Amino acid sequence: MTQNVAILSLHTSPLTQPGVGDSGGMNVYVREMAAALAHTGSECRVYVRRAQDGLPEEVAIEPGVTVVHVDAGPVDLDKDQLFEVVDEFADGVLADFRRYGRPDVIHANYWLSGVAGHRVKHAVEVPLAVTFHTLARVKSATGDPESEQRAQAETEVIGCADAVIASCEPEAQQLRNLYDAPFERIELAPPGVEHALFSPGDRDGARVALGLGRGPVLLFVGRIQPLKRPLVAVEALSCLARADARLLVVGGPSGAEGEAEYRQLQDRIQALGLEERVTLVPPRPHHWLSTYYRAADVVLVPSRSESFGLVALEAAASGTPVVAAPVGGLRSIVDHGRTGFLVDNATPEAFAAQVATLIDNPLLAAEMALDSAERARSFSWAAMARSLRATYRRAQTRVPVDCT
Repeated sequence: MTQNVAILSLHTSPLTQPGVGDSGGMNVYVREMAAALAHTGSECRVYVRRAQDGLPEEVAIEPGVTVVHVDAGPVDLDKDQLFEVVDEFADGVLADFRRYGRPDVIHANYWLSGVAGHRVKHAVEVPLAVTFHTLARVKSATGDPESEQRAQAETEVIGCADAVIASCEPEAQQLRNLYDAPFERIELAPPGVEHALFSPGDRDGARVALGLGRGPVLLFVGRIQPLKRPLVAVEALSCLARADARLLVVGGPSGAEGEAEYRQLQDRIQALGLEERVTLVPPRPHHWLSTYYRAADVVLVPSRSESFGLVALEAAASGTPVVAAPVGGLRSIVDHGRTGFLVDNATPEAFAAQVATLIDNPLLAAEMALDSAERARSFSWAAMARSLRATYRRAQTRVPVDCT
């Protein structure tokens, strides 16, 4: 049965390259989720805020997936100003519903879209599902303060959502413990990975393609911002007793503190004398990342918080062990001692010690590479789409949640 799904992604578009500005894993998530739902027979209209002039009203990505650009405020608004245009965005979504018909379900992504979706739900009386991707109270607890306005908005959306999508059990626990989310409305739907793209391959060939030598290669992929802690990756390299090891940092500045974090990263590289061993790589198209993952001996994910951690999953699918902080979904992706390491004391020295364990023990690294790829095979976008379709059906058959 065809489901018409309205996917709300106010602040970031699946058409935007991940790693640029505020674009990251959520862009990949929305794009792959919509495509996978379409492959099951759903019709998806993805609503995003028009963020630059000259964009067409609609862009058909593939059969069953259309991106709709909604006018809501000036195109050059900063992310911290977007809350002011949520109502305007909701009005644009509702106007599109009047033209193309009411959907069967609304799926909002991120808290801003959740606020818009909350209003739209009451206007058209269809179920609302929401995926938050990050949570204000989790970020604040781990050193990245968020406004009480956001935390309160998330609480209100959770209070009226017919389904709250969690990527993993740790995120479900956070929703229950920090927001009192009702157990029966939390639905698990782990994200996937495109295995045709991210799979084990020829490491030597990947290194030749990237112009790398034969020494150990460490890799960090992500937006340059304090939450992702790229400085830990640089300092971990300096702690290694391997002068032939090098680090690739793939990503660009993001968020209000991104430029300052990028300058600090450059300054730290220079202060440690690592200019010849650290390469800052601008954001790359998503499909290029497979070459970087295959070229690396280890991928570092030292984030202060992660609701899931697509980088860790893509690395694992590519057969590359991951050394990560034990936060959020990373605890679900990295099987400590089998597919990588979780670093309880997430200092550069602790990261370096686990990296050294891998690069100094080739047999262990090879075994972990095989186990990583095998474990990653259990994650797929198709499986996620099946879970979401079942969630949508359950939401449609239940009495709608009414917060009024």
